[in-house]
Amino acid sequence: MRKTKPKKRQILPDPVYGDTTVTRFVNHLMYDGKKSVAFEIFYTALKSVEAKLPNEEKSSLEVWKQALDNITPLVEVKSRRVGGSTFQVPTEIRPDRKESVSMKNMILYSRKRGGKSMADKLAAEIVDAFNQQGGSYKRKEDMHRMAEANRAFAHFRF
Repeated sequence: MRKTKPKKRQILPDPVYGDTTVTRFVNHLMYDGKKSVAFEIFYTALKSVEAKLPNEEKSSLEVWKQALDNITPLVEVKSRRVGGSTFQVPTEIRPDRKESVSMKNMILYSRKRGGKSMADKLAAEIVDAFNQQGGSYKRKEDMHRMAEANRAFAHFRF
């Protein structure tokens, strides 16, 4: 490659929990640079999750992290052109991309949900992902199924 790799920017921890993954999630959630609005949506969603799961011994932040783990894909398929035909080649995902893909899927499927506010929709998606159901969990399962179906082309990996 001609250009040098850009430096990784340091992400500051969020004000309430002191966690950088929360800030990364809020950055994906944010529209038009309105970070305070995105933080408000996220914290309201976590309060709502706590209300929806009263008998859970974990805190709402731990529930959210478990939900993210449940929807994190391990493999994905990438298109690879070999000799005039295109193959879907299953490849493992880098750890930072795994986290990013799972966060983006959770936000995407919570935006698609029906509900009153974004906080309610996000809370519902977090609870569903924690219980291993819902749109984002189904997306992960579909990615794994695609990779399994195309396992024969794994030798084209680059």
